[in-house]
Amino acid sequence: MDLKPLLDKNDSKILLVVLDGLGGLPVREDGKTELELANIPNLDALAYQSATGMHIPVDIGITPGSGPGHLGLFGYDPTKFEIGRGILEALGLDMEVTDRDIAIRGNFATVKYEGDTPIIVDRRAGRIPTEENRRIVEKITKEIKEIDGVKVFIKSGREHRVAIVLRFPEALPSGSDQINDTDPQATGVPPLKAEGKNPAAQKVAQIINKLIEKIAEIIKDEPKANYLLLRGVAQRPNIEPFGEKFGLKAAAIAVYPMYKGLAKLVGMEEVNPEGETIADEIEALKKAWNDYDFFFLHVKKTDSYGEDGNVEGKIKVLEEFDKELPKILELKPDVLIITGDHSTPCLMKGHSWHPVPLLIHSKYVLGRISQAFTERECLKGELGIIPAHKIMQLALANALRLKKFGA
Repeated sequence: MDLKPLLDKNDSKILLVVLDGLGGLPVREDGKTELELANIPNLDALAYQSATGMHIPVDIGITPGSGPGHLGLFGYDPTKFEIGRGILEALGLDMEVTDRDIAIRGNFATVKYEGDTPIIVDRRAGRIPTEENRRIVEKITKEIKEIDGVKVFIKSGREHRVAIVLRFPEALPSGSDQINDTDPQATGVPPLKAEGKNPAAQKVAQIINKLIEKIAEIIKDEPKANYLLLRGVAQRPNIEPFGEKFGLKAAAIAVYPMYKGLAKLVGMEEVNPEGETIADEIEALKKAWNDYDFFFLHVKKTDSYGEDGNVEGKIKVLEEFDKELPKILELKPDVLIITGDHSTPCLMKGHSWHPVPLLIHSKYVLGRISQAFTERECLKGELGIIPAHKIMQLALANALRLKKFGA
């Protein structure tokens, strides 16, 4: 539904907090999830006072990537907008992406060679320190400036991640990014070759394969990061700006480049915290509070620990956020949404298709249903199980920013 005819301006503040990879599954013999094991009294108390439920990021049974997961939370149907991870990573690192460009996300990895064949040992190279990443990228960029007339730009992200932009001499036709990941998402197997699904994409894939070979030769003697796996080959999409779609001046507070990139892609302004802790992000939120209508605040480590299968680590981040939650409540947002972009159960060590806990706090909810902010308690709430891209509609309604429909 096009909401623009119904949009109504006021001074309300909406805050969306995304605890990345929030949802979980039983991790102990007693059947408790990470949320159920965590000591989160502030979140539990807020859940009791709020509308609760679960959301489905993309569709029933579909495991979402982080891009579709966040796009849904921002109010865009992720099945209608396919945004490659490479674009998000590149924009998040302030790299320019034009209609002549292909953007790719890279993961430094550890491989061992069986003859000339690399076999993946660690897809994330032990999550090398960011400083180490920068040293290796500098080593690569000194050697590689272009391949067959295509300019190559590489920039360090956090830990094992990098962003790559390939700039071609002319604008690329639509579909030039229809290329598989070279990361097979498994260890003990060789990386995949890039293959295009159409003639234009195949030309790009040839450049990508040459790039991988050159990088592998340059970094083959590195102790951990001796290979580069590529994911999310993408062209820049055409997407309606968030501010026009919802009538909101929006700010994004995130540490990791990909999430900054996604927010930037939909037109949110970047507000950078001075540090990288949850407390630093909330301090940035406080400083920017009077300047925007809508805020997106992202917490990453819940997802990282979920992917590592680190139950105690994920619990620790949940508890850290819980201790900082009163600082958010002191700002008195008119609408506060706390959820995740997808579930990342430690049991599965990866994203999953499971619905995600959702909390919406405002003056205009029933509440007093869920006793805690957990998967099982949220299932009891008044929101039920809803598509993620409808959450923004509820946010606007609870902020009294939607006029009555019809006579």
